[in-house]
Amino acid sequence: MRPDFILFDLDGTLSDPLEGIANCMNHALVHFGYPARSQSELSRYVGPPIDINFAKETGSKDPAHIAALIERYRERYAIYGHLENRLYGEVPAMLAGLAEEGIPMAVCTSKRRDFAEKILVHFDLQDYFQFVDGGDIGVQKWQQIAAMRAANKVPENTLMVGDRGVDMIAAHRNGLTAAGVLWGYGSLDELAAHKPRFLFDQPGQLLAALRQTETV
Repeated sequence: MRPDFILFDLDGTLSDPLEGIANCMNHALVHFGYPARSQSELSRYVGPPIDINFAKETGSKDPAHIAALIERYRERYAIYGHLENRLYGEVPAMLAGLAEEGIPMAVCTSKRRDFAEKILVHFDLQDYFQFVDGGDIGVQKWQQIAAMRAANKVPENTLMVGDRGVDMIAAHRNGLTAAGVLWGYGSLDELAAHKPRFLFDQPGQLLAALRQTETV
């Protein structure tokens, strides 16, 4: 199957954002009197929307309080957090190979678009993507993709690549093909439960699989 378009998740798929996310969540939590958490404790929050993460971590159902936590989180993220990111080693070669194959690509992330764009610029990856679709408070990733489909920004034959179950759900709800990646923060069980068409252990496998379909 050769896709006409590829949508990539960002966090846990193209780059490892745990240090920045953990530091910024703790910046917000401590400010409001919650205990700081270790990076390993906060790793489960890589991928889902930030409002859902703070609601789970604090147990709060107060929208105003969640919004205040997010504001404090973003206060630090805008200056430091987006730079506390590590690029997965094989990602640049994978993107370069896909670009050589002539397949258009974009990023669909729950992260705010301006933050995502800063990360791509930081790693000099921005030119690989036609656009970046970022999330907002109260918006699920499947809704982001639905809006893109309605606006004809992505075709039906699109491959959604991500490391969490929410990415697989978003793809399936919009009739897209789903590919799960195992170098991020979603476990094999989490991804397999949503029955993606593909599961990849390393970035290079995605490119290899695409090239293999061309020779069959």
